Amino acid sequence: FTTKLVKQYDIIVLEKLNIKGMLKNHKLARAITNASWSKLVSILQYKCDWYGKKLIQVNPAYTSQICINCRKNNHRLGLDKSEWLDVREWDCPNCGTCLDRDINAAQVILKKGLATQ
Repeated sequence: FTTKLVKQYDIIVLEKLNIKGMLKNHKLARAITNASWSKLVSILQYKCDWYGKKLIQVNPAYTSQICINCRKNNHRLGLDKSEWLDVREWDCPNCGTCLDRDINAAQVILKKGLATQ
């Protein structure tokens, strides 16, 4: 999988996750360690170096809250953190765009990563 990604793309952008912090959530700790995110990132970095490609990691802060269309941060629409995590789709209060939280976050992460070029 990692070889296919690296051969297919010249630049790969990922969010730089705080795995140690995430492991403090005991409900998710096993799933997080089983996912081996840091191993995936290290393999991707090795193969990007090998094939002359670029791996960029960006801070994931607020990526699900920034509208990809108008770039406005909606600050979780006034919800607390746990309420915001339940929101899957939202309408930007600034431009009215309907956004899927995960797709929007992925697009914001990509845009942030490419902006570091």
